[in-house]
Amino acid sequence: MTYYLYHIPGKKIGITKDLKKRVEEQQGYNKDEYDIIMQTDDIAKISEYELFLQELYGYRVDEVPYNKLKFNKEENDMNINITEQTTTFPCPVNKLKGQLMDNIGMRWMTEHGEFIITPATIRWIMTNIKTSMFNEKRSYVYNKAFARFYDNNNAFDLLGGNLEDVHMRDQYSGKTLAGGMSEQRTPECCDENNPCTCKSEPQFSKRKTMNQYNKFDLIRAWAMERGLYAKGDIKTQTLKLMEEAGEICKATLKEDHDEVIDGIGDCVVVLTNLAYLNGVTIEDCIEAAYDVISKRTGKMVNGTFKKD
Repeated sequence: MTYYLYHIPGKKIGITKDLKKRVEEQQGYNKDEYDIIMQTDDIAKISEYELFLQELYGYRVDEVPYNKLKFNKEENDMNINITEQTTTFPCPVNKLKGQLMDNIGMRWMTEHGEFIITPATIRWIMTNIKTSMFNEKRSYVYNKAFARFYDNNNAFDLLGGNLEDVHMRDQYSGKTLAGGMSEQRTPECCDENNPCTCKSEPQFSKRKTMNQYNKFDLIRAWAMERGLYAKGDIKTQTLKLMEEAGEICKATLKEDHDEVIDGIGDCVVVLTNLAYLNGVTIEDCIEAAYDVISKRTGKMVNGTFKKD
């Protein structure tokens, strides 16, 4: 199974197994309106990248990773019927709650926004559900009223209840799933008058605020979005490092200070990516090296430190 991590600039970052159905047909975007960041059969890796990039780009971050979904699929489990005014469920009212509980995490698009089945929305649906006048075995809700429910409630509150198996949150530039504006979160350890003092963690598995991302995180995000990790090659990156080191040597001989700075920076970028392709982070490598040199003794000889 191939999974795709896609980016709709200014809107969201998400995962799907079917780009055409999920992004183009359901969400209405053309191929030139979204980018494929990576594709892989490693669901754990792509799920981790999704959370990292959602946070990095300032989108809403999913409560539960994609690979932890109970129903890890994009298609509807219930064959619902969606019109401009209503969403109709293929079962009578007295059996609907069970059907909804079985399909927690299911989402669908309407003219009024995207809806998702959660414990909170199940309660609203069951309070406002109506029996179809044409078929008593079908029931429906009004989409506009459902959207108003989203707009009048904080998006975070809507995600309450038992969410262990639900990929709950969409990322529409600070809006609720149905389009209403939601509150912005401020990092607990940072504010506009004080620099962030939170310890930076290099691993993607740690949730972080924008102020906590270091330059290595940004380099990794840049490389990830350009497919370097999905299609990159360790040998190629090693040769690239040698090339950049050679540029530093040339700039040093020419006494070109600006080019030396540029070359050192390029080497750091390559080293960051080379570390990642080897299954570690540049921070891990720096820490390991420092643990060694911090205990090293020696003396300077002809401009070079000679260890004992």
